[in-house]
Amino acid sequence: MKTKLIIILLLLSVSVRAQQDAQFTQYMYNTINVNPAYAGSRQAMSIFALHRTQWVGLDGAPVTNAASINTPINNTNVGIGLSIINDRIGPSDENNIAVDFSYNINTSEKFKLAFGLKASANLLNVDFRKLNQYDANDYSFENNIDNKFSPNIGAGLYLYSDKTYIGISAPNLIETKHFDKYAGPGAFSYIARERINYYFTAGHVFDLNYNLKFKPAIMTKVVQGAPLQVDLSANFLFNEKFTVGAAYRWSAAVSALVGFQATDSWFIGYGYDLETTRLANYNSGSHEIFLRFELFSKFNRITSPRFF
Repeated sequence: MKTKLIIILLLLSVSVRAQQDAQFTQYMYNTINVNPAYAGSRQAMSIFALHRTQWVGLDGAPVTNAASINTPINNTNVGIGLSIINDRIGPSDENNIAVDFSYNINTSEKFKLAFGLKASANLLNVDFRKLNQYDANDYSFENNIDNKFSPNIGAGLYLYSDKTYIGISAPNLIETKHFDKYAGPGAFSYIARERINYYFTAGHVFDLNYNLKFKPAIMTKVVQGAPLQVDLSANFLFNEKFTVGAAYRWSAAVSALVGFQATDSWFIGYGYDLETTRLANYNSGSHEIFLRFELFSKFNRITSPRFF
């Protein structure tokens, strides 16, 4: 049964349907991967690393590793960033390297609007030997895909203050198709296709009392050929140190989130997803852990950690 399930999943993610961007439950801490305008918005050099193991116990399930660094450029309105994502599912192994640029303008005393651009390079590997092949004469599986290179560009807008943020973005604006060379001249079949993913993010921080903050947030993702994805989350911050919350991915999963501000610079977070679909019968959930380190100077040191 597991073999049949993973073949279905592979067909959805590596074949004729839309190839999705890597999925994160703790998107509120990992915004730069979907919106380049976020670069430098925390007013400090921010280094981030995340590991996600999805659908534990299911053969060939996704495993994602992400790392990024972004910083404002002193005495300018510019922010820059660099991010790397490795996403593995079944026989596919995909690496994405991106450079981010943002430019901020003041729209009021409290709000800034950032314009962002992203330039990325994608390397796709597919090892068909990892699949169960039932037709020995199917030459589609004869040659693997080795480091198939495809460049891309993305853009985003990010309006934010100390309490509120709203963002829209499309991190990959170029649709890339990896064609099946055995399909014949003039055919339109392909073995991998990357469509444009459109994102909307928003959140607001409410001060409930002097040592308790509450932040609801939302992220929606729209891509042709796939259902609308809506992620809703709610987090509480106690004494500027401990974060606890929950999230819901529409018709997909519920999640528990915790985080701890160990020092002014170090923050660690963990998330657990429990499937709400029939897929829950074949796995024991998904785990996500991340670390964030921020390097402050004497000029930009903050007295209270920002909640996003």
